[in-house]
Amino acid sequence: MSIRWRHYRQMGALLLGLATGPVVVAAAAALPNVLFILTDDQRADAVGYHSKPLLGIKTPHIDRLAREGARFDNMFVGTSLCSPSRASYLSGTYTHTHGVYDNFTDYPASLESFPALLQRAGYDTAYIGKWHMGEEDDSVRPGFDYWVTHKGQGQYYDTRFNVNGERKTVAGYYTDRVTDMALDWLAQREGDKPFALVLGHKAPHGPFVPEPRYAHRYDDVPYPYPASAFALDDKPEWVRQRLSTWHGIYGPLYGFREHYPDTRPEAVADFERFVRSYLATINSVDDSVGRLYAALARAGELDNTIIVFASDNGFLFGEHGMIDKRTMHEASIRVPLVVRYPASIKAGTVVTQQVMNIDLAPSLLELTLGADMPSAQGMSWVGLLTDPGAPWREAWLYEYNYEAQFPYTPNVRGIRQGDWKYVAYPHGDGGPLRHKEELYNLASDPGEAHNLAADAGSARHLARMRAALARLLADTGAQPDRMPIDRGIKRELPEASIR
Repeated sequence: MSIRWRHYRQMGALLLGLATGPVVVAAAAALPNVLFILTDDQRADAVGYHSKPLLGIKTPHIDRLAREGARFDNMFVGTSLCSPSRASYLSGTYTHTHGVYDNFTDYPASLESFPALLQRAGYDTAYIGKWHMGEEDDSVRPGFDYWVTHKGQGQYYDTRFNVNGERKTVAGYYTDRVTDMALDWLAQREGDKPFALVLGHKAPHGPFVPEPRYAHRYDDVPYPYPASAFALDDKPEWVRQRLSTWHGIYGPLYGFREHYPDTRPEAVADFERFVRSYLATINSVDDSVGRLYAALARAGELDNTIIVFASDNGFLFGEHGMIDKRTMHEASIRVPLVVRYPASIKAGTVVTQQVMNIDLAPSLLELTLGADMPSAQGMSWVGLLTDPGAPWREAWLYEYNYEAQFPYTPNVRGIRQGDWKYVAYPHGDGGPLRHKEELYNLASDPGEAHNLAADAGSARHLARMRAALARLLADTGAQPDRMPIDRGIKRELPEASIR
């Protein structure tokens, strides 16, 4: 017997073997659709609904999702790097568990994912857009009935896609074309199954190429160097060493200058153009959100669809002298998250607890099938939508693993516990432990300007956070250290290429 569109939530859980109680058909709910929109490198303040939107960006369609659903004001990723974070979204697990440590490792075929679980429960599943796990492989992955992606990063114009097995160059601007393909798939689906669609945008990943209509939107908006850009005296030595690398403020922008700060008008203008073009690509993403919203409304499926908007990691624009992500600094790890689903989410809900990318998969399983995801290390935030006092984690783990081909950031192991953040740098490059620690009280220092690790008055907090990190590493099965992944890749990176 086929699973029908208006079948029952608990029946889906039974098909997965995940139901925890008896089926009560009269009380069961219809299976909702899922639309997960994932951007690349979009930091938390790069949306209009933020309290201090970067350059005053306006994103009316994303903002509407937040008004009509829930926004999560403290959303973090457990590894601030594209592929590891994407794997965490799908699997609900930390990087050291799913094993996608870098941007060249594919998602393990044997690892559970929320799309695969929904597929087994009778959903039509599709992935359209940037997959970015297994860099040189665009072949169909398990868990998806329909598949559109490409090798590597893709291009802002005229990307060569694998469209459900047929490889072809699709002319036009990436954001518009993947949206077209998503709308076509939704319109052409046959039968009456619910759907689960993941739409992966390239934007706003660099090198940033806005559509012409948005290319000059922010020309008159200044973006001075952040206050922390050159205040590095209490930071680890590797932070200063990063300044003139590909991931530093004087790398791709200014031709690897060795003298800073460079306040020449032309240098400042280059830096401002860099930030402005990043934001301009997001305006096209916002248009995409609006088109999808309108199509669901026309089809009568808007309120029966869980719409999720998030990003794989943040991005540093000069904070602490950095360009890029990878580190545990706030601009790197904080991302937007909004979820719209009127059946379970009251309009205007604001969740302030610290949630993570590993929490999405178990949350979607609960919202759709009323089921747990036993393999997940994340927690379902569904209870927080109606009860801010619902039980929640006290601390969470951050991890990044040194990449031999991008040797600008050491291994990172960190913990966030309430307002306190502690970061350590074990020797991922094979050398001795030589990088000093970082300790911040974000309640009084949200910009991470004052490293308290060497402050005698904070010694008690430092000891407490060191011990808490050690326990969390042990509890989650993480390695405190990891040697580099040396793939023998020697690259000459093109100008302004940020990976």
